[in-house]
Amino acid sequence: MVLVTPASNSIENDTELSGGEASSENQAPLVIVGTGLAGYHLALEFRKLDSVTPLVLISSDDGAFYSKPLLSASLSHGKTAQQLCQTSAEEMARKLDAQILVHTRVASISPHSKTLQLQQDVDNHIADIPYDRLILATGAHCRKLTAIAGNAHARLFRINNLTDYHRFRTALVGCQRVLLIGAGLIGCEFANDLVQAGYEVAVVDPQEWPLASLLPEAAGRDLQEVLNNSGVRFYLGKSIRSLNKNPKGIEALLDNGETLVADIALAALGLEANTALAETAGLKIQRGIAVDRKLQSSNPHIFAIGDCAEVEGHQLFYVAPLMTCARALAQTLSGNPCPVHYGVIPVAVKTTLRPTTLCPPHPGAEGSWQVSQDTKGVCAEFRNSRGELLGFALTGAAITERERLISECMPLMDNKSFE
Repeated sequence: MVLVTPASNSIENDTELSGGEASSENQAPLVIVGTGLAGYHLALEFRKLDSVTPLVLISSDDGAFYSKPLLSASLSHGKTAQQLCQTSAEEMARKLDAQILVHTRVASISPHSKTLQLQQDVDNHIADIPYDRLILATGAHCRKLTAIAGNAHARLFRINNLTDYHRFRTALVGCQRVLLIGAGLIGCEFANDLVQAGYEVAVVDPQEWPLASLLPEAAGRDLQEVLNNSGVRFYLGKSIRSLNKNPKGIEALLDNGETLVADIALAALGLEANTALAETAGLKIQRGIAVDRKLQSSNPHIFAIGDCAEVEGHQLFYVAPLMTCARALAQTLSGNPCPVHYGVIPVAVKTTLRPTTLCPPHPGAEGSWQVSQDTKGVCAEFRNSRGELLGFALTGAAITERERLISECMPLMDNKSFE
């Protein structure tokens, strides 16, 4: 375990942890598990309001601060993992006046004693540390492939962090043909990025059009046509049965009997919240860690934020709600309870070949898509029986309608206050 401290503090023994010389010796720290966008932005917002409370962040990697959304849009710009890293853990520790434990795993949480059990690896118990309040910002992992046979899984990659990006970018050397599994939001962004980087891209997805869970068919087909015209080949409504090595690279057998040959494969099948650590604390789990609008879990001293959290039924893997949550939770942790309010949250898909903005209605919302379309783009509005706008999707030149639709669209949450 490596302990990074701000310049004003001394580096402490690995088996001891306090808030630093400037803090009360008897005060347990505020602990944030995770140093992704959620963990770091919460820490930054909290320090704007509270410069005294001891603050500890725990990272399973090197703790570098970077923008995860750039992972699916940087290959065409030739960006290395090192270039995507904005700030080191040491610099963040100084900026936050915090202690940051890097390459450290939290094995379990003991809510009754309000302690965390830390490990450097599976068999090496390092330390128990106390917390006053605990925030889980453990993120999400890539959804795994199921029922795909074959011996070429070593050539199948997933990208969910800087290490993954570095591994894939290195493996791409000498490759030309990329098999992309998944035509969702991240899959389309990677297709857009890879084809502009000069690769031959084939996309396979069981859905009938790109982003089928977020876009109406007209908008999805519009995006597909532009990407196809740029060189991306789509195999939609199909699944991969096996992935095997062959003398030319790898060979994917589709469920219709068709075979695709590529040099390397990338899976982009969406995300699932990391909830295993929360389960050790007996927290309520749904699709993510269930929290209320204070981002408080079923334990009053434990909170969750970011991709790992499900906020009053909403699970949104986007940056805008994460930032909203960071500002609200910082207020709550500073003694000013502040409920999260999700308004209208449009998402700009990083498909630069065909600019696309989506604001999907809440899952299960009753209504229908009303679509207007021409060669310049698609404007789709999701309205209920009363004519209220619950969501929208825009492609091409139609993205100029974004602000008008935002002003009319119903917010995801009402603006209720605490009881």
